[in-house]
Amino acid sequence: MTYLITLLVVLVLLSGLFLYADARKRYDLIDSVWGPGFAVIAVVTLLLADGDLTRQLVVTALTVVWGVRLGVHIHSRNRGKDEDPRYQDILRRAKGNPRLRMYRVYLLQAVLMWIVSLPVQVAQQLDAPFGVLDVLGVVLWVVGFTFEAVGDWQLAQFRADPANKGSVMDRGLWRYTRHPNYFGDSVVWWGLYLFALHSWLGAATIIGPLVMTWLLAKGSGKPLLEKDIVSRRPGYADYVRRTSGFFPLPPKSKVG
Repeated sequence: MTYLITLLVVLVLLSGLFLYADARKRYDLIDSVWGPGFAVIAVVTLLLADGDLTRQLVVTALTVVWGVRLGVHIHSRNRGKDEDPRYQDILRRAKGNPRLRMYRVYLLQAVLMWIVSLPVQVAQQLDAPFGVLDVLGVVLWVVGFTFEAVGDWQLAQFRADPANKGSVMDRGLWRYTRHPNYFGDSVVWWGLYLFALHSWLGAATIIGPLVMTWLLAKGSGKPLLEKDIVSRRPGYADYVRRTSGFFPLPPKSKVG
């Protein structure tokens, strides 16, 4: 029953958001709500579940911190700018009713959010005492959160300097991966998955971090972001040649 309730909550949440976004004619609002949506699921599960209280509180806190930070970051980044062209592209290419097509996008996001959050939902219903797997989950979460938050901060500082306009960010964590924030995001969810590994049902929720990692590395994350960036930013092709696309690795020599 808990799983049905969380699914209903997220469907209602994103349906309401769609109505608001449709009224404003700005559909990329969903990007700002993606992270907080997971926080809502975690809190709702906390209120409904009856598992080990320590694990419940830790998992909820980690999910909320991650989700709220991501939401605030994306909202601050998008504020005052034009809408993400991906959403206008969806409207232009839509067959039939463009608004209905966009609503389906929102519903798909809701379902993906629910699937990815399954480790959090299951972990909060487990009675096993807080143990080694949970501690390892915290450690992995900290590593991922650090990569994501520091990567976002480094990029924001780089972009804030007018002298860097048109240049390629290849410093700090961005020296080792072209997407430290995406890599960190995926690691966060692998860390949360460890909290669920106290049962066979929990082990089956591996679909959550797998879907999140795929979305970031192969789906709507890295591929769409890099789709035309080479033509827009001189030097990015060389950056691609010498820098790992996802997993952090030592950069290759600039001399090929």
